[in-house]
Amino acid sequence: MGFEDADAAGRPAEFPGVLAFVVFPTALGECAIVWRQGGGEDDAVVGSTLPQGGPDQVRRAVRQWYPGAVESRPTPMAASALEAVTRLLAHGDGVVDVPLDLSRVPVFDRRVYEVVRAIPPGETLTYGEVAARVGAPGAAQAVGQAMGRNPFPPLVPCHRVLAAGRKIGGFSARGGALTKLRMLEREGVYLEQPTLFDL
Repeated sequence: MGFEDADAAGRPAEFPGVLAFVVFPTALGECAIVWRQGGGEDDAVVGSTLPQGGPDQVRRAVRQWYPGAVESRPTPMAASALEAVTRLLAHGDGVVDVPLDLSRVPVFDRRVYEVVRAIPPGETLTYGEVAARVGAPGAAQAVGQAMGRNPFPPLVPCHRVLAAGRKIGGFSARGGALTKLRMLEREGVYLEQPTLFDL
């Protein structure tokens, strides 16, 4: 999850303009925000990541998927994203409303992310419910795949999307289902602890 916006051959997506990133601490570990510096209103987040095991691992992930991205002081837009993610992972609340660069995101995934971004903290939808809301009932598996490709966690809060029967479902971030469970619990959503078969 995060930094998976490669093309079919596995090459990182190319973005116009200068890319910058910042690594910052959160209650779950170091995260990163990557943004396109267009100046003022053109600034937009192109990617983000949940903890990868430490700051060096986060930097490695950023540089792998966004070659040439430069570690920089955050712009006001990036600082807003950073602060929102920090608050969300610490307290489970707050609105994350920053511009995302969706130009490299498939059309179906964009529709899914729009629905998922509208899920408030403390609430959840199932993959099937998201599929119905994007006008593709029966496409729960495709929604799950879009969640796995999400380059914007937790700006696009895929941890709020569950499997049928309120099962935890998959989560490709470091720590897997247990990380997803911790994030939900911070938002006041309590599910059964996943078993080994869920991990």
